[in-house]
Amino acid sequence: MKAKSIKGKTTAEIKSALNESMAESFLPTLAIVFLSVAQDRKAICNILDEAGISIFGSTTNGEFIDEETENGSVAILLLDIKKEYFRIHTAEFQNNNYRETSKSIATKAKDDFEKVAFLLAVSNAATDGEEVLLGLQEIAGEDVNAFGGAAGDDLAFDKTWVFSNGWENEHGMVCLVLDEEKVSVSGIATCGWKAMGTEKTVTKSEGNHVFTIDNEPALDITTKYGGLENITPENKDVLLELAANFPLQLQREKGDPVMRPGLVVDWSDHSFYTSGTVPQGSKIRFSLPPDWDVMEKVVKGVQKLKDMEMQEADALVIFSCAGRVLSFGPMMNAEIEGIRKVWNVPMTGMFSYAELGRMAGGNLEMHNLTTCTIALKEK
Repeated sequence: MKAKSIKGKTTAEIKSALNESMAESFLPTLAIVFLSVAQDRKAICNILDEAGISIFGSTTNGEFIDEETENGSVAILLLDIKKEYFRIHTAEFQNNNYRETSKSIATKAKDDFEKVAFLLAVSNAATDGEEVLLGLQEIAGEDVNAFGGAAGDDLAFDKTWVFSNGWENEHGMVCLVLDEEKVSVSGIATCGWKAMGTEKTVTKSEGNHVFTIDNEPALDITTKYGGLENITPENKDVLLELAANFPLQLQREKGDPVMRPGLVVDWSDHSFYTSGTVPQGSKIRFSLPPDWDVMEKVVKGVQKLKDMEMQEADALVIFSCAGRVLSFGPMMNAEIEGIRKVWNVPMTGMFSYAELGRMAGGNLEMHNLTTCTIALKEK
């Protein structure tokens, strides 16, 4: 499988880059498209559609094809994979039927291929990514390879979109189904945030609404350990810092902890809503502000994936949390460059609102402040 990455700031630049990439008898059949909500999605899709290229697409909070990250642009990974090796399915979530929708897609996938892997993107910040993953597992099995992310909108927190040929949706999912008997898929979700202090107990929660930790209001105990001051509804910067730098680490029986940053505060009782479920009675630890070690851990995790599972790859796809950019700023380029150098093959990536995948030794879950790297190799 041959792969090429292209990027551009305008529709004309993308059209020119596509034509140039195809000038040397390269005939891509699949495009993984990450673009800003400011771009003309339909125009970009029309260009690819006219070239006979299937589209897996998501809007972003930033995009890249190398270590130089962009905003407001388009980043595309072009693959010349055989059409009989993949399918693209799309669906809108009706009445928040996340699990039933993904089960339906997984059922179609299993009708096409004996062994399947999934690359997926979901839109709408309220979408329960864990339910989506559980639906895929219910049909395709506990060990299924499934990785992806939640669409972005340049951090406007308004509307996000997923799209394919002739279709887009602000509350749905797009799913690239791969025949794993023909295409090897290996991926890892890695966070790297260090924990501090002892384990604490979530003493009251409902779904992703965390009321108290060790019988103290969730916001109060988190900001106390983070050393933050002036925690008021008017101080938006402090709340952003809380989410990006002091997330909860939800402990698991196996695998690495899962990050659960507080995103929305209920000021009436100083509780907060996190990015995913935090069961009552579960154990958490607080996080230290990130440093270089966080990025090094991600790169080492990807290197281990190469050493243990996939020595060679044809292409890479990366979903990285927008919160990492808020935390690292320009240093984020170093992490992306480190990942790229592991295989040194064409890639594309996006900054997402959430990440979907499996940490080393863990379960399929929805993550935050995490980098999810997926390597593809045609057999």
